Formats: sequence, C-alpha cells, structure tokens
Amino acid sequence: MKTSLSKWTPETGWITAGLPPENPRLILYFGDPKALSSDHPPVLDWIHRYPDATVCGCSTAGEILGAQACDHSVAAALIGFDSTEILAASEPIAESDNSLDVGLRLARQLNRPGLRHILLISDGLHINGTTLVDGIRQIVGSDIPVSGGLAGDGDRFQSTLVGIGHTIRPRQVVGIGLFGQNLHTSCGSRGGWHPFGPHRLITKSSGNTLYELDGRPALALYKRYLGEMADNLPATGLLFPLGITNDPSDNQVIVRTILAVDETTQSLTFAGDIPQGACARLMKASSDELIAGAANAADDARQSSPSHPSLAILVSCVGRRLVLGQRTDEELETVRDQLPPDTPVIGFYSYGETCPAISTGISELHNQTMTITLLGESP
Repeated sequence: MKTSLSKWTPETGWITAGLPPENPRLILYFGDPKALSSDHPPVLDWIHRYPDATVCGCSTAGEILGAQACDHSVAAALIGFDSTEILAASEPIAESDNSLDVGLRLARQLNRPGLRHILLISDGLHINGTTLVDGIRQIVGSDIPVSGGLAGDGDRFQSTLVGIGHTIRPRQVVGIGLFGQNLHTSCGSRGGWHPFGPHRLITKSSGNTLYELDGRPALALYKRYLGEMADNLPATGLLFPLGITNDPSDNQVIVRTILAVDETTQSLTFAGDIPQGACARLMKASSDELIAGAANAADDARQSSPSHPSLAILVSCVGRRLVLGQRTDEELETVRDQLPPDTPVIGFYSYGETCPAISTGISELHNQTMTITLLGESP
C-alpha cells in the first residue's frame, strides 16, 4: 500500500508530495465548500487523470494535511492498494427519509464477502448520525468497524457537500467498503471535555431534536447560559456541547454537538440522538485538555495497529478547532508525534465523527472528538 498526499489552492493548483501511486485505487478528498461547488471542482482533475480510481470526499470546516489545519483548499490522499478491493456506494437523503433507512440501504450495497472496514462520509446537516450508523450495523454487524464523519460548512451551517465520482451534492451519504484479508485498520477516538453546571432531565425530545430540559424550553435555557454569545447560535454552541448520560453517577458521557436551532419551537437539533429521560449537562474544555485527548486517541489507534500504517485519517470536530484557536496545529502535531514516523496524515474538521467506541468496540457517532483511523496492508 502506497499513499501520496496532495493539496490544491486557487493560487497553486494541485501540489503533490512525492511520486503518486502509478494507479491509485482510492482517492479521498476533503475541501472548501466553495471550491467543491464551483463549475469545475478541483477533484475533477483526478477523476480525468485516473478514470479507474474510486474518488470520494466531502466539504469541511477546515482541511487537515500533515500537522497543519488549512482553509480555502482541498486536501487529497491518492492510495494505491496491493490487494485490497474497493466498493463505494451512495444514498441520497430525501425529505421523507429517516436516517435509519438511509443506513440500511447503504449497508445493503456494501455487505459483500470479505468486507473488513467501512469509511463513512455523510451530509452534516440533514442526518441523525446515531441512527445512520445503527442502520449500517444492523446489516453488516457490529464486528465491521465504521469510521469517518459528517461533512462541514465552516461555522455557517448552511449546506454541506458529499461527493462520489462526478456527483458532489448536499443530502448524500457515501460509504467506502474495504475488502481483503491483508487489510488492517485501527481506530482511536477521544474528547477532553468535562461537564459543568447542574444535571438536567431531558423531558421532551424526538430523535436528535431536544425540546425541553426540566420541563423548560431547551433553546431558552441554552441562551441563558451563553449570554451574549447566544446571538451567534448554532456556531457558538460548539463551544458548549451537551453531555448525555443515563445515570448522573456514571462517568460514561456521550457528547452531542448543536447543528441547528428553531426559534419557533424553542428546540435544538443535534448531530445524534438525544434520548428522552436521560440526563444532560453542558460541557466545556481547555486547550490543554483537548490536546491531551487527541494524544490519547492517537495512542489508542497506534497500540491496536499490527504494523506500520500507510495512512492516518483524522476527523476532528469544528468545535475543537474553535476552542483551540491558534493552538489548532499543536493538536495536530501532537497526534503526528504519537504515530509511527513518516505516516501520511489527512483529514478534516467535521460536524460529527464516527468510530468504534473505546469501551465497547462498537461503531457509533461521536461529537467533539479527535477520531483517528489508521490504514495499512500486510505484505
């Protein structure tokens, strides 16, 4: 397995580090929404040059290339596998769809003998990531790792794009099935956030929409905590995600990120399920805590990797980037330092991350995490 990384900017076009594989089987890209929605998206260059390659990617809230966070660019990984087979599938997200059905339909296309891993790239605004992954697991089983993330749109939350081949559009989910006994993958996902304030009971919710906490409108309560920052919701909500737990004494907390607000219903829409009857607290983090969490994620992935990886795919929540500010690259440098030397690193800032959970090994949606997928092949 050989990987080359390439970066596109309006000023330079594509610049590729090193010699790309002779015939890349898979080209992953993560890019600026404006570039991907242009009349000639930069990835068309790769599609024309390598017509037999599977080309997939999405829009972002920032691109990751090596140990650097980028904007207004497109990052690409050109991957040449020795024996691994690739099968990519897509599903549209119709207005009437529920996310579980989308996951079921997508997984049925990928459920073939020899499936070892699914890379998942989804629209970031019109999906419930929890039930999307649930649907995939129902078809392929819990032993097949699913990793990836929800596409981004900076801090605008207006439209996200997902691409497969020439088709780059909103309301789309793409799954990339990796097949073959020589493929090895490993994953790690950590946060670094901690709760504050009182526990509140989720008294009214539906799927990933939260209506009431302790019998009071959820949006009004959030605004009270945010003060002046509430004027810029949902973007400022990224700084204060919601921690969900079934038991206030349980340290196992699921973090959820705000995607949208509805003034009419005084509700909040999150990237994943908000179960009614559970308890919720606001969460916050310092830069040091987030960087330490990223280091732990890299260590988890590296410890479970059987050999030197040929690619590291990083998916980090845009909320982490907002908190880290000028220290964003420090987080990426910390991750790179935890990985084997010379491991190619690519990724993006997302509206949600998918990865096997550390505690159970079962793939699920995460929010506000640094998620790392390592890919490699045995000789």
